[in-house]
Amino acid sequence: MVFLTVLCTSLTYSQDVSGTVSDSSGPLPGASVLVKGTTNGAQTDFDGKFTIKNVGSNAVLVFSYIGLKTEELNVAGKSTVNVVLKEDSAELKEVVVIGYGSVRKKDATGAVDQISAKDFDNVSSPSPAQLLRGKVAGVQVTQSSGEPGAGVAIRVRGNSSIRSGNSPLIVIDGVPLDGGNVSGGGDDLLGTSSSKNPLNFVNQNDIESISVLKDASSTAIYGSRGSNGVIVITTKKGKSNVPQLSYSSSVQFSKMSGKLDVMDANQFVAAGGIDKGSRTYDWEDAVLRNGFSTNHDLSFAKTTENSNTRISLGASSTDGIVKNTGLDKYNATVYNSNDYFNGALKIEQRVIYASLKDEATLLSNNAGAVGNLMGAALYWNPTLPIYAPDGSYTFVGNDYLNPVQLLDAYKDYTNTNKLLASINTTWKINSKLKYQFLFGVESSNSSRKSQLLPTIQITNVAQATDPLTSVTKFGQASISNLNKFNRTFEHTLNYNNDFSDNFNLDALVGYSYYDYTVDGSTAIGKGYSPLQTNLIDNIEGGIRSEFRVNSFRNRVELQSYFGRVNATLYKKLIVTATLRSDGSTKLGKNNKYDYFPSAGIAYKFIEDKEGLLNSLKLRGSYGITGNQEFAPNSAIARVSYALDGSQGEQINANENLRWETTKSYSVGADFELFNNKLTGSVDYFQRDTKDLIFPVPAASSQPGPPAPRFVNLAGNLINKGVEVSLNYNVINTEDLTWDISGNASFLSNEVKNFPGFIATGALNGQGLSGAYAQVVTTNYPAYTYYLYEWRGYDADGMSIYADAAGNDTGLGTAAKKLLDKQPLPKINVGFTTSLAYKGFDTSASFYGAFGHYIYNNTTNANFAKSAFSGDPGKNITLEVATSPQSTADVSAPSTRYLEKGDFFRMGNLTLGYTFKGDVIERFKMKSARFYVNASNLFIITSYSGSDPEVDTDKSLNGVPSAGMEYLSYPREKSIAVGLNVSF
Repeated sequence: MVFLTVLCTSLTYSQDVSGTVSDSSGPLPGASVLVKGTTNGAQTDFDGKFTIKNVGSNAVLVFSYIGLKTEELNVAGKSTVNVVLKEDSAELKEVVVIGYGSVRKKDATGAVDQISAKDFDNVSSPSPAQLLRGKVAGVQVTQSSGEPGAGVAIRVRGNSSIRSGNSPLIVIDGVPLDGGNVSGGGDDLLGTSSSKNPLNFVNQNDIESISVLKDASSTAIYGSRGSNGVIVITTKKGKSNVPQLSYSSSVQFSKMSGKLDVMDANQFVAAGGIDKGSRTYDWEDAVLRNGFSTNHDLSFAKTTENSNTRISLGASSTDGIVKNTGLDKYNATVYNSNDYFNGALKIEQRVIYASLKDEATLLSNNAGAVGNLMGAALYWNPTLPIYAPDGSYTFVGNDYLNPVQLLDAYKDYTNTNKLLASINTTWKINSKLKYQFLFGVESSNSSRKSQLLPTIQITNVAQATDPLTSVTKFGQASISNLNKFNRTFEHTLNYNNDFSDNFNLDALVGYSYYDYTVDGSTAIGKGYSPLQTNLIDNIEGGIRSEFRVNSFRNRVELQSYFGRVNATLYKKLIVTATLRSDGSTKLGKNNKYDYFPSAGIAYKFIEDKEGLLNSLKLRGSYGITGNQEFAPNSAIARVSYALDGSQGEQINANENLRWETTKSYSVGADFELFNNKLTGSVDYFQRDTKDLIFPVPAASSQPGPPAPRFVNLAGNLINKGVEVSLNYNVINTEDLTWDISGNASFLSNEVKNFPGFIATGALNGQGLSGAYAQVVTTNYPAYTYYLYEWRGYDADGMSIYADAAGNDTGLGTAAKKLLDKQPLPKINVGFTTSLAYKGFDTSASFYGAFGHYIYNNTTNANFAKSAFSGDPGKNITLEVATSPQSTADVSAPSTRYLEKGDFFRMGNLTLGYTFKGDVIERFKMKSARFYVNASNLFIITSYSGSDPEVDTDKSLNGVPSAGMEYLSYPREKSIAVGLNVSF
């Protein structure tokens, strides 16, 4: 009877339960389903479906998946149970990646921010650096121009150096990059061009998270390379036990954003310009086009109990909005890990490979009076036809270039192959002790080939006289190769132990060795026959005596010992102490090693409380970090051989050269309010950099050094500021979610106790030879503007300037002044909002910068009444053409060309729809999402140039500049459509 009763009860109350587990994107393979309180469970299959046998009618099912909120549902006698798991934003933000490990955000003593893949825009970005734009407080990202793949300036909490680098250290999957350029910039015949972005090789779709380490407590573990902050990029792994195949594709259309308002043909004639009879020329039609790009990404991932594999392939092609410019990129990444001996040993392998092809044109940073492609296009007389009646290019003169002929005559390609690979071995010696060994390789090979055909003649450019025939020939070709091979060796030992409920110790010790080598060579030919069209592949076909070759090789080694201790007391007080000793071959032999300590402390006053104030943590830190972003071999004597074998001294030795070091102080607070709906942080910091590295020039007379010498000058660069970051979860229901976030940073910097008055911000163009706009001097911000104060025109149309006493005067007796104006923004802001309703979603991001000034070298050099006069005359703006300025007036560097750089821009606007149900099941898809993305739809600014977000490299004597604009590649606005699917 007992047996029959149990059997009948079982038959009555036990059943099979099946269903589908999904997330916001669709069915979820590999999710866990468990009958609460038992071991009876299952995992969802490829289509997110599951079946569990023998489930009681009142049993509770527990649904879970990494990164999603765990759900519990009562069966309530049903045989089918479907559930949609929501994103667990708290879990995603719980752990942040830091140097040599990770830490719960709530336990961090330093200022660390992290963005994850869900924060990225849906159109592939040319560089991961741009994903940070407006997303992290205290981080400013400025692209040098609108050119595809153009270099970017990343500043974490402002500038911490004057002449050495200000870019943060980049660490990808534990391997620190060397920070240098992977492709050549250099000469492009009409001046010098900027190098490309060194992070172009990383595919956005392979990134899991980006952490930004900002204060000394978090960056001092990197010692001599931590002064400018650290950006830690972590790439994706597999997440599901069920194989996942994902594909994404997008098409983007773009055109020029903003406008350079030179006159059209009718305005030109009406203003008094010489009429050449044509009305067909428009500078935008001549050199610009509608941009077009495509992106494709395919990835496969699978995990098992003891292994994890992810493979991805990517391909993108971008045609820039300037003709003959673009970037093609091909990526391949592999991640694989295997556990051995029941998880005691884990071996991870990572490979990132990229092949990039850049196409460029003549858009140099420092073109002279002749101009570059943009300059020629702007100044061309709009009544003058581009082509002569016989179909040839219209020729005006060697210093008045036909922009279309210049475009067609020049070719410039750079092919770069980049590899980043690593093996990470982890041995769990016991439950408390862990040893890791990391070996990484960073390799790149870049070849740049360019040519200017001999059919175009430019004054003092690409021309030479044949000594045998005394005939002047034109044309030039060059081939430049740059090769890098870097090795990383790191050993770390980690000890983590809970001695009691009130005391936890997490200690780390390590040793690292880095070996960075770079070599390069260049071959240049000049003076070719007008019949030659392929100069690159016959570079020796020019004048024999003009053929030049050169080569170089450098090597830098860095050896380090480091340790860190994290101690947690009573689950409230957290103390972090770090010490790193670095030795570098860059330094003088008397200062090879230095020590970089830091200490951080945090206290959780309130944690996980209900009501108005849910959490409050105060933290503070102090530390010393270094900056080794200066040229190798700066401390040793260097001698080179000239063409005839004679020796020439390049650099004098300085046995006492040492690192620039930065002392940092920081205090901050992290908080959660309104039942965790509002989270945020507030930070105040101050950084003091000393031992600034500068070259002392060679002595003009003896006795004295015959060559420059690098020294540590007296003086300090003081950088301080306040950062605020807020995130608010406005609505969070099953069908509707709405989040907004914003951040702002308020920065200031000042040079103190500095003995020099060093010029930078070189100006170029007609009548500006040797001119500059910025200086570095004591008691002023770095790169302060130093200009004539312009006060308008006199009765004769000549410019009026202020003299030393502040009186009106002409240029001859005017005095340059140090201005209370700087090129570095005092305020940076970012704002993001996202809204999702059922299958629909939308998001928008904005960012801006305020309190700084831009020097408009384009207007200074190109738009003056003097250029308008003459035959055929150069085009200028209507404003200048109708101004009272005299044609005899000289456009001296002055406040007339200094403009406010304030701007507020919409970065991205995305609208998307996620398909569900029969639509995707019919095609056996796990998820499918269609979206439209718009970039740079509008900008609010008073700047008169094409775009205020510009940073043309106008360095002078190795001292960088900031906030300069000169004939740069225009910025674009774009619209893209894309589709993401997974199977």
